[in-house]
Amino acid sequence: MSRRIDLLGVDELAEGEMRMVWVEQTDPVLVVHVNGEFHALQGTCSHEYFELDRGFLTAGTLTCALHLSRFDLTDGEPLDPPAELPLAVYPVDVVDGRVTIEVADGPLEVNEEA
Repeated sequence: MSRRIDLLGVDELAEGEMRMVWVEQTDPVLVVHVNGEFHALQGTCSHEYFELDRGFLTAGTLTCALHLSRFDLTDGEPLDPPAELPLAVYPVDVVDGRVTIEVADGPLEVNEEA
């Protein structure tokens, strides 16, 4: 089973910006708007818990401000250490002007180093 989660309106996030959205007030999802596309990724770094909306965007990548791990926005793959695990990426659909994701029932998938 899956569920569709409404994150925000397309007009709420300008090109080149990102915003943290809290799903059910517990699960952070980072929504990024670049090159006319919306991306949704786990909101915390896979290396060490740090909210990624404090990082910065550069040429299709997201850099965590804590240890400067850099991630690809399309597949979440780490491009620079110290992160070794990819970020969880959630499939995005734009429905009636709203950015939504469809995910499995239950807690959101999140990758974290032990």
